[in-house]
Amino acid sequence: MIRTIALSLQNKLVKDITVAELVSGSFHWYWIDFTQATKEETDLLREPLRFHPLAIEDCIFTLQRPKLDYYAANTFFVTQGLNPETMKREEVDFFLGKEYLVSFHHKPSPEIDEVWNRLMAAANLQDWDPPQVFYYVLDKMVDNYFPLVYKIEDTLNELDENSKGRSMEMLLEDLFDTRHELLSLRHTITPMRDLVYRIINSQRLEELQERKEYFSDIHDHLLKLTEMIEANRELTQDIRDSYISINSHESNHVMKVLTVITTIFMPLTFIAGIYGMNFRNMPELTLKYGYFGALVIMFLVGAGMSLWFKKKGWFK
Repeated sequence: MIRTIALSLQNKLVKDITVAELVSGSFHWYWIDFTQATKEETDLLREPLRFHPLAIEDCIFTLQRPKLDYYAANTFFVTQGLNPETMKREEVDFFLGKEYLVSFHHKPSPEIDEVWNRLMAAANLQDWDPPQVFYYVLDKMVDNYFPLVYKIEDTLNELDENSKGRSMEMLLEDLFDTRHELLSLRHTITPMRDLVYRIINSQRLEELQERKEYFSDIHDHLLKLTEMIEANRELTQDIRDSYISINSHESNHVMKVLTVITTIFMPLTFIAGIYGMNFRNMPELTLKYGYFGALVIMFLVGAGMSLWFKKKGWFK
């Protein structure tokens, strides 16, 4: 699907103009948005838009790393948003020229839809131009990262407190899933931070340099997001180490109790083993109270060892 919007020479917004009419016509500027474009629609990038073949190839093959490439007539940007439900990266590409902005994405982009609607309802069209539209979309894209990071922080707090009393195996499984989500976020946000840094320091993007302070604000947000992600990754490592330490401590305690019980029964088993042998010449077997005497000795040995282990604190 292709949708278009343009600012005419009479400073009025007109939409749904064909790509060929936009390229050959006279407008202050225009914006073309390709959403889930078909092959025939994608071919419009070659003619009449005449974009560079390498940039078109990057549009067709998704999941490129966020970047910018300079071409003679425009600058090509690769950006990435995040699906709030699946946490998967969704690529949005831009061709920014002096009088136009072309956006290309294989999946619906809520950021572009929001900016598109804002532009349609704008009262003062003089404040809008291609660099401004690009800034609004990029800013909204970065703002949408924050709820995902806050959601992960809430999950980590719940895992740390374990208010639901879940088992250690379930907690560790959720913890590793959270670490995977943080890794996915880092693989998106860090390249986006580098991209915005290049935009701020580029000497070839004159139209964007006029809004340098705005892009610097986006860069600050990305720096904050990066720090939050790294802090949360360290927190997941601390929680994981705590879980493993607790699990190891509980295992050691169980092993200690079992060892104490086994140690107590060792002399009792020894005594029972001796008098359970079937030799005839065993004087104790002929004693009238030998059986009760053996039980008393076994009881005293077991009780004595139990008291000694308790005094040593091995039952704690």
